Amino acid sequence: MPVSSATERRFAFPETVDERAARLVATGVTALGLTYLATGRALVLLPLLYGFAARVVAGPHFSPLALVVTRVVVPRLAGPARPVPGPPKRFAQTIGLACATVAVAAEVLALGGLATAVIAVLVVAATLEAAFGLCLGCVIFGWLQRVGVIPASVCEHCADIRSRLAAASVGTPGRGD
Repeated sequence: MPVSSATERRFAFPETVDERAARLVATGVTALGLTYLATGRALVLLPLLYGFAARVVAGPHFSPLALVVTRVVVPRLAGPARPVPGPPKRFAQTIGLACATVAVAAEVLALGGLATAVIAVLVVAATLEAAFGLCLGCVIFGWLQRVGVIPASVCEHCADIRSRLAAASVGTPGRGD
């Protein structure tokens, strides 16, 4: 039975992402991570884990945090969308998923110190994205693409540094992380 195009769209990560939405989702990730660090409650890790998994698999379609951000908050923001390529953001979400998975596994294995350390690193990365628009996962993606680990075809816009620099010099949104 063929998969409908609506299902394919629902389970597809967007080719472009509004950076404003990415930064607001990172703010939510920071808040959840800080809540875990402040309380030590392992249950706080479950929505964090689910959110990353949902965003990696289907972009904002099944992540409660991303749904609120993309459907409620961002439409009310002043100014135009700031599109950036989706593949580096998905890569960053995958790193977040790995961190959240390690933290949950550490809690299950009674290794709270490891969980705390991993979530602290995640909070730093999410804070950099939220506060400054610095996506560490996107930086790693770019580096891996430059050294050939990630093929240029995964994100042709990301691989074309000249077009990104030209766009940045004329003030066009979409740095391309």
